[in-house]
Amino acid sequence: MNSRQKFSSVGTSARRLDGVPKVTGATRYTADHSLPDMIWGKCLRSPLPHARIRRLDVEKAKNLKGVFAVLTAADLPDRLTGIILKDMPVLGKDRVRFIGERVAVVGAASPEIADEALRRIDVDYEELPAVYDPLQAMASGAPLVHEQLRSYQGLRPPLPDVPNLHNYAEWRSGDHRQGFAEADFVFEQSFTTQRAHQGYLEPHGVVVQVEPSEKILIWSTAKQVYLTRGNLAEWLGVDQEKIIFQVGSVGGDFGGKGTLMDLPLCYLLAKVTGRPAKMIMSYAEELSAANPRHASVITIKTGVKKDGRLWARELKAVFNGGAYAGIKESSNGNLPGSRHGNGSYAIPHSYIQSLCVYTNCIPGGIMRGPGDLQVIFAVESHMDYVARRLGMDPYRFRRLNVLKPGDLLVSGQRVNTDMGQRLLEKMRRRIHPRAHAKKIPYVGRGLALASRDVNFGAANIDVGVSENGAAYILTTVPDTGTGAHTIFRQIVAEALTVSADDVAVRMGTTEMFPTDVRVIASLVTYLSGQAVQQAAFALREKLIQLAATLFGCSLHAVRLERGAAVGPKRAKVNLADLAAKAKSMDGSLSARGSIDIKERLGAMCFFAEAAEVTVDPETGQVKVRKVISAHDVGTIINPLTHRGQVEGGMIQGFGFAMSEDLATEDGKVVTTNLGEYKLPNIRDIPEHETLYVRDHTGPGPFQAKQIGEHGAIPTAAAIANAVYDAIGVQITDLPITAEKVFAALRHAPATQRVTAPSAKSFSGSIATERIKIVGRH
Repeated sequence: MNSRQKFSSVGTSARRLDGVPKVTGATRYTADHSLPDMIWGKCLRSPLPHARIRRLDVEKAKNLKGVFAVLTAADLPDRLTGIILKDMPVLGKDRVRFIGERVAVVGAASPEIADEALRRIDVDYEELPAVYDPLQAMASGAPLVHEQLRSYQGLRPPLPDVPNLHNYAEWRSGDHRQGFAEADFVFEQSFTTQRAHQGYLEPHGVVVQVEPSEKILIWSTAKQVYLTRGNLAEWLGVDQEKIIFQVGSVGGDFGGKGTLMDLPLCYLLAKVTGRPAKMIMSYAEELSAANPRHASVITIKTGVKKDGRLWARELKAVFNGGAYAGIKESSNGNLPGSRHGNGSYAIPHSYIQSLCVYTNCIPGGIMRGPGDLQVIFAVESHMDYVARRLGMDPYRFRRLNVLKPGDLLVSGQRVNTDMGQRLLEKMRRRIHPRAHAKKIPYVGRGLALASRDVNFGAANIDVGVSENGAAYILTTVPDTGTGAHTIFRQIVAEALTVSADDVAVRMGTTEMFPTDVRVIASLVTYLSGQAVQQAAFALREKLIQLAATLFGCSLHAVRLERGAAVGPKRAKVNLADLAAKAKSMDGSLSARGSIDIKERLGAMCFFAEAAEVTVDPETGQVKVRKVISAHDVGTIINPLTHRGQVEGGMIQGFGFAMSEDLATEDGKVVTTNLGEYKLPNIRDIPEHETLYVRDHTGPGPFQAKQIGEHGAIPTAAAIANAVYDAIGVQITDLPITAEKVFAALRHAPATQRVTAPSAKSFSGSIATERIKIVGRH
């Protein structure tokens, strides 16, 4: 289908199905689910970052009235768990490796009794040497967080013999050594980024009931129920068909709800006691013991030709993986964003490394654009640094080097679009200052560009017409707040010529399909949307065939119009009558859509952000005045939900840039409440404008393109570059706090500050001597 065609439902801001129940409080989340005779589970957690458990006494807790079970590692299957790398004990057995690791679980009649029971558990620890910094963790003689790493299932070889390194990935193109030898200029910098929590409103939770038949019924905050079911079944050693997830509402995710978390313990409490069990993490537990975005140290070295062409690149990203790696779900066990070490630019010679390292810190997990935000912050900040050192305009420097059709990526794919060039041109017309515009002191503008392709996977969905003629969708994909179900309804409405408001969404269980889409990596509309489209148009054909039989005419003489089949001479039959006819013929009006894509298609999207800031030189306070987002888009199925993804992503990227920091001291998270962990609020968020560059090809339904992660990725770099433009000093460590800016202004003499060149600088003379500039480490 051509994205230029006219649609009836697709392309409209259809009303969100979940809007009214959410704002009225009618939506039921996992925490709202209760069962008769249910018990509450609570975990005892380690107060030490690295210790041997010498003794664990639970007798006093067991004897407390209202306690039904107290479990330790001795009561559990002796297996490690993890999505790719199996390195995580469900409860610490003989060692604990981070502050917050679970060592025991209590099941009691109430949360209060469970808390009292935890206080009665006596643990004797022998503290062991700990390491918190990933660079120090890789040094010779560093304490080993996992002494048996080489024996773990799922370890991805080859793994260099480096202490505490648990995953290594690299990408190469050309010959980077030759490239640097041929370069006229060489620049090197280091950047650091912090941990960040996903910030969803609903904490992790689970309810489990074990039936007499041994069927395991689960209500949980898990967003990837088939993956989670498989991981749980593997750890328990049971047939996964015995595990049935009841799919429901998920109160936000942003990558953080793809792991088992408390689920195995909740199951064991239900199994041991014969009662349904419920576990809900507190927000203090979320912030101190869940799975935040990885902190990183990124070193980037670039060789440039005297005409401004990027010629060589080395990038080394070191991620603080924390105590366990089992919550990373990329197929190679690393962070997929690392492969964007060249950014959105053609660099003939490059060598990109990504290292994930164990430390005695909270385990790092998946968060919107895993690895992308960290790497793009470094790459795009470095682009401005290099441009200014060369006396070039940062926009023109990007324009000269942006990927073009036919360029080869380090992944081995070739670029198939010119949208990077078109997007930059759109941004130039909107933001580029006039050549003679006077620079205002302490006001700056910054730009950042990024690009991504789309992942692969499978999806299944059923679309049908019920006996009353109403269309419905049967899905096991939870709507995590993105509006996915509204998108599904619009696709069905387009196929069947009905109103999206009249399409019902039925939530299924994991008994319905063999598998379904992983709710990650901007895959839902791409994969599930195609499955919905496939099913809906197959159902459309069934309706037309049935109507043609009733009318006694050819298929070409029948069309669907406003929810009815119309035949010759305006003969009409509504969907309810067609459903009744199908039932009388021992049939039903439904169709299944199944999509299974095995590899990346190279369907790239480009996106950029520009920011304008003011800086108070007396305090270092940065005010972000405005952010402009530009996105390469195909057909936008729902403009309102699409805009929500763009704006929500920008806000999340803004928090990463300016305020959010899951700070630790000696392995202990010190920002354990939302008063200290600074999520942006409505008064912090800058004015925002969105620009679209339209494309007429896309990999999704109706040529739609992915959007979910894009809005968050370039924000931090755009803001950092604006601050650089405002003060002439670069901030290379996130978040950009007033204290860091104030210190930078005080410690950098005015003669060392790098000011912005004029728009004409690109055509000016450039010195040809080789220089090496080393930034902050």
